[in-house]
Amino acid sequence: MKQLFFAALAMCMSVCASAAVTDTTSTEEMDSVSYDLAMARLDSAMKALDYKTGKIAIQGDLATVTVPEGFGFLDAKDAQFVLTDLWNNPEDHDILGMLVPKGVDLLASESWAIIYSYEEDGHVDDDDAEDTDYAELLGDMQKDISANNSSRIAAGYSPMELIGWAKTPFYDKASHKLHWAKEIKFGTDSLNTLNYNIRMLGRKGVLVMNIVSGMDNMKVVEANIDKILASTDFTAGNTYADFDSDVDKVAEYGIGGLIAGGILLKTGLLAKLGIFFLKAWKFIAIGVVGLVAFLKKKFTGKKDNSDDNHPRLDQ
Repeated sequence: MKQLFFAALAMCMSVCASAAVTDTTSTEEMDSVSYDLAMARLDSAMKALDYKTGKIAIQGDLATVTVPEGFGFLDAKDAQFVLTDLWNNPEDHDILGMLVPKGVDLLASESWAIIYSYEEDGHVDDDDAEDTDYAELLGDMQKDISANNSSRIAAGYSPMELIGWAKTPFYDKASHKLHWAKEIKFGTDSLNTLNYNIRMLGRKGVLVMNIVSGMDNMKVVEANIDKILASTDFTAGNTYADFDSDVDKVAEYGIGGLIAGGILLKTGLLAKLGIFFLKAWKFIAIGVVGLVAFLKKKFTGKKDNSDDNHPRLDQ
């Protein structure tokens, strides 16, 4: 689908080039045509998203998602398009799919979704669940994220700050499902991001479900959390109870390490901790020239310096 955006950009640039050599076409008219073409391509790409319902198998036969009422499921390709091309996240080819509430505009600030991936680092021992000091863990995570901001900035992304727990970690030992929520601030964004994390412990690894939203959607997310938790399970042979100590690997971290970033905690690399963030695309607010400048920067890697006073989106 990214080709649609390249096509939109090419058409925009072509129109701009043609208009630049005529005296009868105003800058406003030229920008209006460019904007309309870009938005038409965007609309086409959005309509091409294939929302699935029913029972969905993910990662082969590892687990299944029974799509809850009021939701649709996007496969890995469509989910990556939304995350990278619409919400401006780094590419992550480990994404298995995305559960999206029906009727929510993916380009609006109230957008939210559940992102699926899988980490096969081994069977996670949950013995430390009741003993973990979550306040102390939060402090350590805040320090680690702050220390890694220079790497984020160097990669072209806004620095991030872990404000605190939006929901303190809770582990259900019967279902082996862990969930917690973080409030995160990216750069100078006025709206903080909600990262609501769900981890399902399995035989050989952990199914990751990250709910991505703005903090103002916290009540909506909480109202749906029970059916989201119930929607997904490992298949027979892959459950926590199927662990065989004689042949299966044990993870090098427990519940505390899982919350802090799992295997990444050992190396100090928190690239995957809070990597997803909504960017509340508001094309009308950006403005026509701002949209064209954004497309140029996104798909050519070049900054449009023709008018630095126009609004821009931090990446």
